[in-house]
Order: sequence, then C-alpha cells, then structure tokens
Amino acid sequence: MTQREPRQTVVLMTDATRWDMLGCYRDTGVATPHLDALAGSGMRFERAYTTQPVCAPARAALFSGTWPHTNGVWANNQAPGRDVPTLGTRLSDAGAATGFIGKWHLDGTDYFGSGRCPRGWDPEYWYDMRAYLQELTPEQRTASRNPRTVDAIDVAPDFTYAHRCADRAVRFLEEHRDRDFLLVVSFDEPHDPALTPRAYSDRYAHHTFPHDDNVTDELAGKPPHQQVWAGERLSEDRQEYERRNRQFFAAQEFVDTQIGRILDRVDADATNALVIYTSDHGDMLGSHRLYAKGPAMYDEITRVPLLVRLPGTTPAGSVNPHPASHISLAATVLEHHGLPVPAYLQGPSLLPALRDPEVRVTSEVFVEFGRYEVDHDGFGGFQPMRGVFDGRHKLVVNLLSTDELYDLGGDPGELNNLIGSPAHTSVRDDLHDRLLHWMNTTRDPFRGYHWQRRPWRADAPAATWDHDGMTRQRPDDPAYMPRLLDYTTGLEMSETTRRK
Repeated sequence: MTQREPRQTVVLMTDATRWDMLGCYRDTGVATPHLDALAGSGMRFERAYTTQPVCAPARAALFSGTWPHTNGVWANNQAPGRDVPTLGTRLSDAGAATGFIGKWHLDGTDYFGSGRCPRGWDPEYWYDMRAYLQELTPEQRTASRNPRTVDAIDVAPDFTYAHRCADRAVRFLEEHRDRDFLLVVSFDEPHDPALTPRAYSDRYAHHTFPHDDNVTDELAGKPPHQQVWAGERLSEDRQEYERRNRQFFAAQEFVDTQIGRILDRVDADATNALVIYTSDHGDMLGSHRLYAKGPAMYDEITRVPLLVRLPGTTPAGSVNPHPASHISLAATVLEHHGLPVPAYLQGPSLLPALRDPEVRVTSEVFVEFGRYEVDHDGFGGFQPMRGVFDGRHKLVVNLLSTDELYDLGGDPGELNNLIGSPAHTSVRDDLHDRLLHWMNTTRDPFRGYHWQRRPWRADAPAATWDHDGMTRQRPDDPAYMPRLLDYTTGLEMSETTRRK
C-alpha cells in the first residue's frame, strides 16, 4: 500500500499590516521581499477582508471559521465559547501535530495572554506573549514594551518576539517534516512597540508613506462618531501632511525577514505544504484623519493582505480579483487536510479559487464591529456595526450613528458617502437585503427589526414583536455537538431554521 504524502499547513500572521504595506500590492518603499516572493510563487487575493478590524475578534473568526458574533469574541479580551472548537482542536483530534507560536489573544485575559496552552495545541510549542515576557527580567520586560528602546540601544535580533517565534517555528518544521501538521506563527510585529535592530529603524528614519487623497477627508457627511474619533485632527491643515511612522515600517521589514527564515525551512522540509499569509487587520495611518483601528469599515483597516501557496494547485504569480474573507480560511485548511467541513462553519473553502483565480467563491463579504475592547472605556465604546462589500459597493450600517454607502469603483478612497443618493437606491437596498439575510442565517445575536428600519429604507416593514417569526438553531457539528432538540417536542430538530 502506497503511503500518502503528509498533509501540512503553515499559517503566517502579522498584526496591523495594511494590505498595501506589501510590495506585491503597492510600492510604498516598505521592503517585503520574502512575502513578495511568496506571492510570486502562489496566489495573491486582491480583495481580502477581515471579519472585524480588531485583534481578538479577527483571530477568533480566522481560527474557528465562525463570525465574532457567533463565537462570542466581539471585542478584545473576550474568549470564544466553550463549545467553539478551533482549528487546533479539529486537526489534533484527527491525528495531526498542531503548533501555535505567537500572539493568541483569545483566552479572555489581556493583550499578552495567560501563558497556558489551550486544548488542541502542542504545549511544547505554545509561546504566547506572556511566555515571552516570562523569559525576561523585569527591566527587560519594560524595555520590550517601550518604543524608545530602539533609540537607547541597538536591539539584538534575538531579543525580539518575532525572532524568538521564528526560531520555534523552524524547529517545529524540522521535527515534523514527515507528519500531518498545522503550524501557526502569529507575530505581534509590526504592531507597536515595534522593536527592531537599529539598522531597520535607521532605514525608515525619513521614510514617508505615499500620499492618498483621503488623508484630507474633512468627514463631512460621515458618521458623527468618526468626527469624535478624529478629534483635533479635524482642524489640522493637511495640505502638506506626511505619513511617517519609522518603527511601524521598520518592523514590517524586520518581520518579513523572520518570515523569510520560516519560508526557507518550509521549502526544505515541507515542500507540498499549504502556506497562508495574512494580517488580522490594517491601520488607518491618517486616512480620513483617523488613527490605528476601530469602529469604521474603510479599506485601510478592513482590507488585508492574503497570500496563499499550494504547490500543484495555485498557479504561480496568480491574482484573484474577487472578494474573499478570513471566514473562509478554516474551511480551506480542513478541506486541504481531507477533513469534513461541518455546517457549523460559516465560510466557504477557498480551494476552488486556489485552483482557478477566476473563480469567485462568494458574492459578497461581510464585516462587523461590536467593541474595541472590554477592558477600556474609550475607543468609542459599544459601536454596533455591520457591513457588506460586493466587490464594488460597500454598505455600512451603524445603529448608534449614521450609515454609509461607497462606490469603490469610482471612489476608491471612500470619500463620498452615497447613503442618501437617489441614484444608488437600488444597489443600496440590495446590499441591505443581503446584509439582513446574512445576519439571520448566521444567527447574529444582535439582529432585530432595528437593523431593517433605517431612515433611508422607504419600504421597510413596520416593526413587530415577532419580526420574521423564525427559530434558528445552531447548525450541525457532529464531532463536537449533538444534534439539537426541538423545544416543543424534545426530539431532534428536523430543520435548523423553521417557523416558531
């Protein structure tokens, strides 16, 4: 009997890398040669989106295949529900080795994690940020969190989190070359404090990120909460505005170097592995006079880099122009490993698109927002938002603010809010219908008639207590959850969605 080749997957992540910080997407002067080479040997997704532009919710969706509103992580420092298996659990239960190295941010504690390996991952390789800090003296810990450290000393590569994560990833690949495995390497860089050796930070001392017209956006006709977020930046004269962030850009090049070390080992020991690179979200970098990330759905923070290589499947150097979402990555990994994709997972596999870049696996992608972080009172607090993008038009509904519609075909900078445009009524209402359908079918716990009855929706039905009168139970996940029971009979449900 012929032994099959091992099924292997390597997922590489950085934190806060904008889609256009990679040279394969846009020449910005930020050097990313190793990721560019990965794009050249695989497929680049031109329009990939996160599920929520905040660290923990994005990661929860990526590693569970369920939306933040489904898995319970709709803000930072929340943990997924106990009945939400991650990819580590599913693959380890199927006999694969599973290593998670890097930032986890899904145990409900704090930014650094608990240091405890969750179910499904190999404790020998577990290395969240608390584990890193526990290797340091108190003085080193403080230095590791201070961006000014790069000016005080020449930071050694092996002091950084990125380098230590890459070391462990290389060892995992060497030791598991003949086994089925899932390896995740989740870097914190280029997220601040963005420590790098001085040679990297010196290269970007005078670097200016290319100008985009939306850095001068005065936010007229935009949601009021964005104006609050912009604060004093609203009154700035931005005609000579330059986008500089020495450490952020330096850390992107540095982490690219560490990714290169891992890819070299993949090429030596896991030549047939599925390799995925992405980022959890982007960074506003001053666009729309906003900073960091938060309750907005502009491309600067929701559109992410997504590079995928599967030898023998992905055409080298190919580009998929269609919308794609992080919600599809879990199903993609399971299908690659020959495992069933349960109905409980909420995104289609990307494997058909990996075979043919002209294939569009979904008609639209969705993005949501709940809260930036449970711990913090700031960052806008609770901001219930849901958005949909069909490849050209983007609709954003915000219950506590005003809504947005953009035509990215003619307005890629998302400057002109068309929510009240009579010429766009048809496309707006069609996107709205798709959004409401998605909220229903994914059992969004925040759904209700208030999302339907928007000031601009002339044909919205009257509010009723029963709304659509449906019961929507959790879809099947046979390996981890028994089939649910019908409340009125006590018998197994016949249909997940039915009249109440």
